[in-house]
Amino acid sequence: MAYFKVKGGKKLHGSIAVSSGKNGTVAILCASLMVRGGSVVLKDVDRVTEVLRLLQLFEGIGVKHTWTDNTTLRISIPKKLQIENIDKKLCASMRISLLFLGALAKFEKQYKIYKTGGCHLGKRSVAPHLFALEKYGVSATSHDSYYEVKNKPLKAAHVVMYESGDTTTENAIMGAVLAKGVTTIKMASANYMVQDLCHFLVAAGAKISGIGTTTLTIAGVSNLQSVKEYHVTPDPIDAMAFISLAITTNSSLTITGCPIEFLELELEKLRVMGQKFTLKNKRKAKNNKTDLVDIHITPSKLTAPADKIYGRPFPGLNLDNLPFFIPIATKAKGKTLIHDWAFENRALYGLEFQKLGAKTMLLDIHRLLVEGLTTLVGNELICVPAIRPSMALLVAVIAAKGESTLRNIYPIERAYINLVPRLQAIGVDIQRIEE
Repeated sequence: MAYFKVKGGKKLHGSIAVSSGKNGTVAILCASLMVRGGSVVLKDVDRVTEVLRLLQLFEGIGVKHTWTDNTTLRISIPKKLQIENIDKKLCASMRISLLFLGALAKFEKQYKIYKTGGCHLGKRSVAPHLFALEKYGVSATSHDSYYEVKNKPLKAAHVVMYESGDTTTENAIMGAVLAKGVTTIKMASANYMVQDLCHFLVAAGAKISGIGTTTLTIAGVSNLQSVKEYHVTPDPIDAMAFISLAITTNSSLTITGCPIEFLELELEKLRVMGQKFTLKNKRKAKNNKTDLVDIHITPSKLTAPADKIYGRPFPGLNLDNLPFFIPIATKAKGKTLIHDWAFENRALYGLEFQKLGAKTMLLDIHRLLVEGLTTLVGNELICVPAIRPSMALLVAVIAAKGESTLRNIYPIERAYINLVPRLQAIGVDIQRIEE
């Protein structure tokens, strides 16, 4: 099991580029299963653990892939998948495999999908996925360790999302793309990975209007075509980790290639707290859809906000960015209330920061109170079983004075690529050590 050894408390410098992470890529990969008998070429793909494991799952059902360079991935999809050969254990370890529900809705009359793992964030029901998909003709019966999925010929529907979740919306979109007729999806998530999925599907021949809004209109098509090249969008959650790192270490740092539309509220919260930053070099991403900027963070004196900080579906503060406000709050004078209403367990992970000297108090399963200003001190910690809280712990460890060991780094490596060389390039004293 690998771990990080960090000598923290140092000022950082220079710039660090945002990468594509996992969320957009894994949704697009699942959608590629709909391009039967064709191929898909994806550019700017991070070889994070989650992506590699999904590709391994694909191999078992007959989907081939090749890396033509370090970040370019070619997927070849057969006309018929060997879905009966799906790796049960691997499938059950990845919550993202739920996206098979939408991606396979037209093609597989009956199959099993094994009950999933992923981050330990409390009760995460599959029901909202099925509430949408059953309107197209998808049904799933729950058994002890798997769902028995049966698909009827797909038909368009009027869908009101029971839950405006990202993966639930992605499933609803994929189910509609090949359904006969015109589907309307209301209360849809408009988050970055959902928009990226929509742009990819349009490149494959789907007819989707309303991208970037909470109401989507999808005219079903009979099939999707090969995609010669699609660039995955940089991930705003990757960007927020480094914004948090710059602030928590009180450093002058530039984060390049930030998808600004998905960070504006986070930056406004920080501005109100007293954080200084500048935006420059506005441009389009390589997909020619997403606006990117470079964000320069300047050392600042912060004050705790008068009201709570909380996440919500886009265009709110991203739920995945909320944990990064915990280390930031240790540097803000006063008490910051962080309300993590969406997950029963995640606020609990805020108590781990106490091991570094942070003053955090759990008010209930959803609310964490952080008192600053606090000097963080190095210690030995173990990553929690969730990606973003673990990465937030790494941010705090890098800011903490002295030497720290952060063990069980698998949750971080599920979503963050080449962390050690990227961090070393901006002045972090960090090593990745294999036990």
